[in-house]
Formats: sequence, C-alpha cells, structure tokens
Amino acid sequence: MHRRTTPLRLTRRTGALVTGALIALLAGCAADGSPASGDRTTRAAAPPEKPRPAVPAGLPGMPPVLDPKDIYAADRPGMLSPVVRKFPSRVYVPNTNSDTVSVIDPKTYEVIETIPVGTQPQHVVPSWDLKTLWVNNNRGHTLTPIDPATGDAGEPVEVHDPYNLYFTPNGKYAVVMASLDRELVFRDPHTMDRVKTTPVSCYGVNHADFSADGRYFVVSCEFSGELLKVDTEKMEVVAQQKLPFKGAMPQDVKISPDGKTFYVADMMAHGVWVLDGEKFTTPKLLPTGEGCHGLYISRDSREMYIPNRGEGSISVFDFAQDKLTKKWWLPDGGSPDMGGVSADGKVLWLSGRYDDEVYAIDTGSGKQLARIPVGGGPHGLAVYPQPGRYSLGHTGVFR
Repeated sequence: MHRRTTPLRLTRRTGALVTGALIALLAGCAADGSPASGDRTTRAAAPPEKPRPAVPAGLPGMPPVLDPKDIYAADRPGMLSPVVRKFPSRVYVPNTNSDTVSVIDPKTYEVIETIPVGTQPQHVVPSWDLKTLWVNNNRGHTLTPIDPATGDAGEPVEVHDPYNLYFTPNGKYAVVMASLDRELVFRDPHTMDRVKTTPVSCYGVNHADFSADGRYFVVSCEFSGELLKVDTEKMEVVAQQKLPFKGAMPQDVKISPDGKTFYVADMMAHGVWVLDGEKFTTPKLLPTGEGCHGLYISRDSREMYIPNRGEGSISVFDFAQDKLTKKWWLPDGGSPDMGGVSADGKVLWLSGRYDDEVYAIDTGSGKQLARIPVGGGPHGLAVYPQPGRYSLGHTGVFR
C-alpha cells in the first residue's frame, strides 16, 4: 500500500538525490520488504499475526448466529419478528386427556377459548417460519394447525405418532418424534409429506435440541434411558449412549447459551444430565428435585428454569456460576411440567400435568401469580408469540 504524500517540486539535482536515496533504501531490504540482516538503521519487522481459529461453518441455509457467545441473542424482550408482531399474546395449552387446547389470555389469566383437536394432544409447536402453531395429536395420528393471528384451527394433517415436533435450523425439514414407532421422521415443514424415515434402536424418542452450528442434534429416549446424536444433513444417528442411572427417564433437552453444553432433564434421576455434545462422553448428573422435567432459558440468557414435576418446585440454574442458585415452591403444591417464558421475560408459564391447571410464576421473585383451571392432563403448552427469528419447535425454542 502506498501512502498519499504532498507532491514535491523537484529540480534535476534534488531528483537525483531522491532517486539515489530510494536505491539505497531498497538495497537494505529483503525481497519481501523486510529489513536485510545487515541493515541496522531500518525498523524491525512486526511479528507475524497468529492464525485465527477456524469458525465451524453452520448448517447450510441456517441464519447466522447473532452472537457466538450467546445463541439466544435473538430472544431478548421486544425482539419480535415482523411475522408475529401483530399476533395477540396467548397461552395455548394442549389437554392430553380432554382432546382440547385451552387458550389463555395472559393479561386476565382466564381461559377465553377451548379448541377441539385430535386424540391425545401432547405439545403445541410453533413452525420454523413462525406462521403456524401445530398441535401434536399423538394417538390421533394428526397435526392440527392453528393460525396464531386469528386463533382458528385448520384441517388436521395426517402424521403417524407425532409425540413431538422439531424443525432443522435451516427450515428445510420438520422432524417428527415418533415415540412409539421408534422413528425420527423428516418431513416437508409445510405439507408434512414424509421425506425420510430414520429408525432408531432406543425406545421413546421425545425431546431434542440442536448444536450451535445446527449440524447435529441430541435426542432423549425416555423409555430406554438413552441419548442419541443425530447428523442433521445426513439425517442419521451417529452416536448413542445409555445413561449411567438405573431406570433413567430423560425428558427435555436444552443447549447452553455459549453452545458448549447440553442439559437433559431426567424425571427418574431427579436432576439434569450435563453433556458435552461434541465429545458425547458420559454426562454428569446435577440433582435438582423430584421429577425433573422441563428446561427453559431466561430472556437475558443468564438462567435456566427447571420444573420438578414430582415435588411442585422450580429450580433455577445460573450459567455464569455453573450452579443452582434458587428453588421456588408452588404454595399449594402441584405438578409443573412443560411451558415457556413470556415475551417480556417476566412470567414463566407451566402446565400442571396431574392437577389440570396452569401456573404463572414471576421470574423475578418466584412468586406464583396465577393458578388457572384447564382441561385434563395439560402438557406441552406454548406461550405465543415470543422473540426470535425462527423456531426449532417443541413448545417454542427460538433463535
């Protein structure tokens, strides 16, 4: 690079002197521009820059991570996508034993509508493009679409054994957790037409989460106490392990904000398994409480809320401190199960699986704000809309 200098008026004499000086200067430099070994008058060359570590390429087509140190950086309060900005704020509760979805107005804490759906609805799942809510009618073998703009339910789509539903980070496929069929079924995310079926040898595939780069995801197998690691592009299981606890029953899966650690709730081990997803070595157990079940990240990515269904409590894990810091108890007991965090981050919503109710909990104090009667066996409720650019599925995992 040549620096721009002020032009000089040269005479023949001054021009000759400048030319001679340039020849002398160049003679004292090596071919690459660095000072020659015998030159004591020129400045020493700067040390070469250390090569920067290579950043692994994300899954093709996946929106780039906003902050490598926090994969949930797009989930801050107020960061609603233009797609969902005008949707009314609602809490959608699938009642597994009533074959209905209760719709709660979070401002009044009242059920404002009850929508009939298929047999045994398990979860209400936001689509990758944020435009549709899919009700997983597990034993009805259908998905019921709900328009979150109007609250209207559409015609059910035939899908066999849809216990849970996820979407690949690039939006290319929907992934049906066919629990009893022992299959991961990759489908078109809009039509739900089958693209590829991946049989699994474990029993009870139900929850999952994706790596920071989207290239693999970790799946829990509830009934055989196992974990799977699945290659997203190849749509194949690349690793499998049995959890080191007799009678283990893994449930929800969530990755840490820095993308380095997976956490897996276990309702029989009464705690959270801490897993290195890359190495996929044997995880360690962090005890939380009886019937540990769900995992939800706070809006500031600092904490994770962990409902313990068997004892009516919520444990709070601090990522920076790498430890549990609080435990909130429901004042009249209960069975906190699945749910989500409000768009402003101030309220944690959880279904009461065995008590036919829903809990609203203040995330600042842990105080119960409301206890709302719903249908029978409420399960994977979805708070909607929430901040985020796209959905990975389940009850609302946004990035």
